[in-house]
Amino acid sequence: MGPWHGACSMSGEEKAGISLAVDEERAGGGLSDHPLRYQLANELHARPFPSLTAPCHAVFLAIKAGKDAASRNLAADRAHLIALLDRFGAPHPPPDATHYFGDIGRHKLKWEQHTEFVTYTLFGEGVAGRPFDPAMFDVFPADWLAQAPGLRLTSALIRVEEMPTGNVDDAKVQQQLYHRFRKWFVPESLAASFVAERSAVIAGDYRIDGAGHLRFAVFTRKGISQRRIGRIVQRLCEVETYKTMALLALPKARTLAKQLAVQDAQVAELVRHIKGTKRPESEVLDELLGISTELENLVAQSSFRFSATKAYAAIVEQRIAVMREERFADRQTFSEFMLRRFDPAMRTVKAVARQLDALAERTKRAGDLLRTRVEVERSAQNQQLLASMDRRADLQLRLQKTVEGLSVVAISYYAVNLLTYALYPLAKQAGVDKPHLSAFATPVVVFLVWLLVRKIRKAH
Repeated sequence: MGPWHGACSMSGEEKAGISLAVDEERAGGGLSDHPLRYQLANELHARPFPSLTAPCHAVFLAIKAGKDAASRNLAADRAHLIALLDRFGAPHPPPDATHYFGDIGRHKLKWEQHTEFVTYTLFGEGVAGRPFDPAMFDVFPADWLAQAPGLRLTSALIRVEEMPTGNVDDAKVQQQLYHRFRKWFVPESLAASFVAERSAVIAGDYRIDGAGHLRFAVFTRKGISQRRIGRIVQRLCEVETYKTMALLALPKARTLAKQLAVQDAQVAELVRHIKGTKRPESEVLDELLGISTELENLVAQSSFRFSATKAYAAIVEQRIAVMREERFADRQTFSEFMLRRFDPAMRTVKAVARQLDALAERTKRAGDLLRTRVEVERSAQNQQLLASMDRRADLQLRLQKTVEGLSVVAISYYAVNLLTYALYPLAKQAGVDKPHLSAFATPVVVFLVWLLVRKIRKAH
C-alpha cells in the first residue's frame, strides 16, 4: 500500500497561519482576500485519489438513508463514522468535514459524504488466497453495520494484482487472464477491458454474489504508478455507486408509466367530449382540473429523482470515458455493457419523464381550451342577460312614467277636493259656486303636483 498524500481539510495550525497572514496583509494595507478564497481553492483538492500498490484489495460500502436528500441526517452519518474510528482508536475528522482518510488497524479507510449517500472504502495490502473471500468484508464489525443510519446501497470486493509475466498483448497471456475471469465471474455478463493506455485490465460482471457483494478485478502492469492504480479502483467504485443511484428511478418510472397510461386515456376521452359537447362543459372542466392537479403532484414527487438520475447517469458515462477503455480478448467493454444494460433503463426513465411533462402540458392546454369555450359561452349568456335586463329596465321606466302620471292625477284629485273645501267659504261670499271653483283650481293644482313629482324624481 503506497503513502497517502493530501488531507480532507486544513489543520488548526494551518488555519491559524492563514488567519495570521491575512491579518498582517490587512494591517499593511494590502489587498484583502475574499473570506471563501481558501475554502474554495481547497475544495478542488478535498477528495484526492488513494495511492495503491499491487497486490492489494479494497472493500467498498455505500449506505443510503431516507427517501430523498431532505430526509437525511448528516449528523448520524458522521456519528456512525466516529463509532468505527473509536473502535480502532483513530483520530476524528474536523466537525465540518465531508471526507476522511486515515489508518484503522491494518487498513486505510476512505470515507466520503455525498448528497444522498455515504461511502466507506477500506484498502489493505495483499490479496486473499481465496479470490473474493467474503471474510474480507468482516473488517466492518457486524454490530456496527447493524447500527448504520440507512440501508446498504451497494457493496463490492475489489482484487488488485500484477499481470502475469509476459507481454500482456500476447494472446496466451490474455487467455490466461480470461481463464481466471471465467472462474470468478458469470461469463454471460462479464465485461473486461484495457484501461489507462493499456496499463491495466479491469473485469467485473455487476452481479451480486452469494455473500451479497459485487466483484471487480484489476490486473496492472509492472511499473504503473500508485496514483494510477488508486484512480482505477476509485473509478470502479464511483461507476458502481452512481450507476445504482441512477437506477433508483427505474421502479418509480415503471409505476408512473402505468398511471400515465390511464390518465392519458382519460384526457383523450375528455378531449373528445370537448369536441362533441355530449357532456356539460363545467363537468368536463372539473375532471380536467382534477387530472391536471394529480399530474402536477406527480411532477412534484418525481422531479428530484428524475433530475438526480440524469445527473448520475452523466457521471457514470464520464467516469467510464476517463478510464480510456480498449477491447480485451474480444470481450465486451464496460461502456458496451452499460450500453446494453444500463442505457435502456435510463432511456425508460427519460421517456417517462418526458411523457409526464407532455401529458401535464396537454392536460393544461385542454383545460385552457375548454375554459376559453366556457368563457365564450358565458359571455354570450351574459350578453343575452344584459339585453334582457335592458328590456326590463325599459319596461320599468315606462311603467314608472305611467305610475307617475297616475300619481299626478290621483294626488291632484285629492288636492283639488281639499282646496275646494278650503276655499269654498270665500268663493261663496264672492259669488263663485263650487263647480266653478273646482274648475279654476284643477289646472293650477295639477301643474303644481306635476312639478313636485318631477322634482322628487330628479332628486332621487
